[in-house]
Formats: sequence, C-alpha cells, structure tokens
Amino acid sequence: MATMMMSRMMNITPSSSSPPSLATDSLSAPLPLSSSKLPRRTIPGSHGWPLIGQLSDRLDYFWFQGPDAFFRSRMEKHNCTVFRTNVPPSFPFFSRSVNPNVIAIVDCKSFSHLFDMEIVEKKDVLVGDFMPSTEFTGGSRVCAYIDTSEPKHAQIKNFAIDILKRGSNVWVNELHDNLHKFLDAIESDIAKGGSASYSPHLQDFIFNFLTKSLVGADPAIDPELAKSAPSTLNTWIAFQVLPVMPLRVFQPLEEIFLHSYTYPFAFIRRDYQKLYNFIEEHGGEVVRRGAEEFGLPLSEAIHNLIFVLASDKTGLQARLREEVRKLSDPSTSLSFDSVKDMELVNSVVYETLRFNPPVTLQYARARKDFELTSHDSVFDIKKGELLCGYQPLAMRDGKVFDEPESFKPDRFVGKGKELLNYLFWSNGPQTGSPSESNKQCAGKDYVTQSASLILANVFERYDSISGGADAVYCAFQVTASTSLNKVTKGFWITLERKIARGIVQKAKEPDEVSEAYLKGIDIFGIHQLPRNVA
Repeated sequence: MATMMMSRMMNITPSSSSPPSLATDSLSAPLPLSSSKLPRRTIPGSHGWPLIGQLSDRLDYFWFQGPDAFFRSRMEKHNCTVFRTNVPPSFPFFSRSVNPNVIAIVDCKSFSHLFDMEIVEKKDVLVGDFMPSTEFTGGSRVCAYIDTSEPKHAQIKNFAIDILKRGSNVWVNELHDNLHKFLDAIESDIAKGGSASYSPHLQDFIFNFLTKSLVGADPAIDPELAKSAPSTLNTWIAFQVLPVMPLRVFQPLEEIFLHSYTYPFAFIRRDYQKLYNFIEEHGGEVVRRGAEEFGLPLSEAIHNLIFVLASDKTGLQARLREEVRKLSDPSTSLSFDSVKDMELVNSVVYETLRFNPPVTLQYARARKDFELTSHDSVFDIKKGELLCGYQPLAMRDGKVFDEPESFKPDRFVGKGKELLNYLFWSNGPQTGSPSESNKQCAGKDYVTQSASLILANVFERYDSISGGADAVYCAFQVTASTSLNKVTKGFWITLERKIARGIVQKAKEPDEVSEAYLKGIDIFGIHQLPRNVA
C-alpha cells in the first residue's frame, strides 16, 4: 500500500525476471484537464460551523455512514463530483494540529489532477493533513511523505527502483517457491484436521517473499523473528494510521479509543528494533548500496526498506483455466513473459484493482492557484488547499467505465486496454512510468505482473475455484494425472472467506461444492475480494 517513488523513465528490460511495462503509445491519451467550453462553477458544500461541522463529518465518516456512503451522499446532495467537506481526524483532540478541511474529488477526470506535480505537492499528505510521528521511522520522513521538489525524494525513489531492478533476478523464483509453500501448508492443515486458518500462512508468504526478493535476507536465519515479523509490521502500521482508519465494528468504543488519540511508538519500539537489527545485519549489501550509491544515511535506508515491507465471472473460470494452460509451457515454470500474453488473466487483476483499489484516499495540496476540470465544470483551486480524492467512486465513473458498479473480468481485454489510462491505483495511471518527478508506485508493474503470476499459478494447480459471497472453493487433484472434469483421487476443499478470521474448511463430498464465479484475487493481501461479478 505505501507507494514508493523515483526518477525519470527507468527502463527495465522485459524478461522472464522483470515485468514488462504495459504503457504503450497506441493507447488513447488521458482525459483532457481543461476545457474553455465548460462553465465555471463555485465549489459547492462547506466545512460547517467551526468544530461542530468537523465533529459531525467525523461521526458520519467513521460511524453513521462509513466512507463510501459519506462521499456518495454528498456527491448526490450537491449534484457535483467536486465539493467541500471535512475528513478525519478532527475535533476534539486533533483540532489544533490538523485541519480537516478538504476539497473532495470523486470523478475520474478531476482525479487526474492529483498526479500533476506541476500544480500539486505531496509533502506530508499521505493520509491527509495528519502525519504520524517520525519516531516510528527513526526520526526521518520516509519517501511516501516527501514531495518531488525535495532533493531527498530522488535519492530514496531511485534507491527503491534499484532494489526492484536488482531483486528481479530472484523475484519470480521466490514468488513460486513461497506461493507453493503457502498452498501446501493450507492443504496439509486441511488434510490433518479438516480446517485451517489461512491468514498466518498468507502473512508468512508475503513477508518471506518480499524480504528475500527486496532485502536479500532469508528470514529462516532467525526463526523467532520470521514468526513475529508479520505481526510486528501490521501493528507498526496500525499504530500510525489508527486515527484515520475506519473499522466500524466497535462503536462508540472505536471512536473514543482509536480515533481520538495518536498512539506512541513506545508500544512497538522493542519489536520494531528487532526487525531493524535483522535488516541491518542480514541485508547489508542492499543497505550499503543505499548509502554508497544513493547518498542515504544507513538508518534512512533501513527505515524505508521496512516501510516497503509493511506496505507494501460467468464461465470465467473455464476461460481462465483454458488461457493459462494453453499459453503456459508444462515443462517450465510460469514467468512474467509467459503471463504477459494472458489477456484475461491480466484483465482480472486490473479489474480487481479498479473495483477494490488498495488505497482508497489520495491527497494532494495545491502548489499554486489553478483550474480543476471535471466532466461538466471548471473550478478555481487556491494555493494551499488540500484535495482529497476518493478512489472507489472515481473508479466507478460511468462516463469512463461501462457498467461501473459491475465486476467485468474482460473489461481490459482488446480495445479495453485503453482504459488503463484511467486506472489510478498506483498513484498514477497504469500506463504511466514511475520517476523521480512523480509519486507513482515504483513497484507498479511488479505488483500487477506478480498478481497475474499468482492467478495463473492457481489455475495451473487447481481445476476450479468457486464460491458465494464469503467463500471460495477449490477442486484439485493430488496425483500427477489430473482430470479436468472430475477428481478421481484426492479431495475437495472449501476455502471460506470469513473476513474476520479467514477460516478454511473441508467439504464432505464433491457435490457439496457449489458452482459460482471467481470474484477476484488479493493483491499481496491488501484488500478483500470484490463481491459483485458481472
């Protein structure tokens, strides 16, 4: 989830090790940002009475409505996709240090302004006007909080791109190895006890894969740390963003204890220091390169690495299975090269990112006065005003996406690739290139291609995956000779998606497994499966 940033166009040559960029000159240009033919309009909405307006909007956002209804209801009230409102944190305990006043943006065209570094800046606005204490990152600001105009931005982002480029030599192999260990562990637990929790296995998979690929260190060296690190990273991030994180499960206790205070680094200091020491000792080559080649203090290189580790269907299944098995070579493992031509597999990944963007809110502060253009109006933005883009609504813009509320697996197939210009999950369009002059995620192509690899591997390994709103079912063959029509030996498993606990249970008979649609995939576990499938 945390975006990493970098320098001009970094050309990573497509190969079986590094993911090919999907940006092409043949795609249509993004929506124009200005038009003299559109009427000029005053931005509707207000920030309400001092303190009272802030508190009212805060309770709506966290408690009475939730983020989606909060932005959608105001868009409908003002009949406009650009409006003034407040976003948490706010009064009573953040009234002096945080200004919750924002200009909300919920359409695709207006959203594009958030990536124009000529007119906006991103200094300390990753999660709005609120910024967690730098004690969590050794007293320094990590790249996600640094604007492109600051010299440190180019140093850290180029360091991040270099890590990805060098790590590409082992990326695919580590992904394969750790993914299959993850699936083996789940199958083993089910075979032994009839049920298993997938969440711990998933966290181990992500941490081991990223640590070995990016840091060059094997967590197996320190079994105790390997077991505790995923939980440490989750807690470390949570303590930083609790004041802006909507949970909506324990109200009013959530409002009183989670959204009204900042939590001190002291609560996680000891476990974080263990992780810091591990990277310092076993990731020496990567850390030294950050210092020697990119001029970063050793401590800043380590803190940025830790931030990266922490943040980081009708008939559809038959079509996916057919495409994967047709285009893959049975004698070799799947690679970035082998999945780049799997249009449907890639489209499912993109549609998942559109339908459930991993980062819901994008912030930017006006660097100067400028004109913001929506589909039907032009608005005056003043220097210093904070813009807040709510991505789930922007990605459901009916003027850009056909049937925007439906999950359409083949949306980005064929001519649909032109829509990649408006897929903004990575802090920029999918057709863009990360550079030191923008804030686009340095690992954009690695994330999408790795997700495609995971999906393709699943359909190489399993014959079918089906389920209802809270479950995914997999039919697989234990023996080497797999029948696509029936399982002659082996067993069926039911992977039930219990959102809170992530329970995996075994079905008694094959006929208990219902037919349903694949609803998407988790991209490194950063968001839930979409619930509606066209």
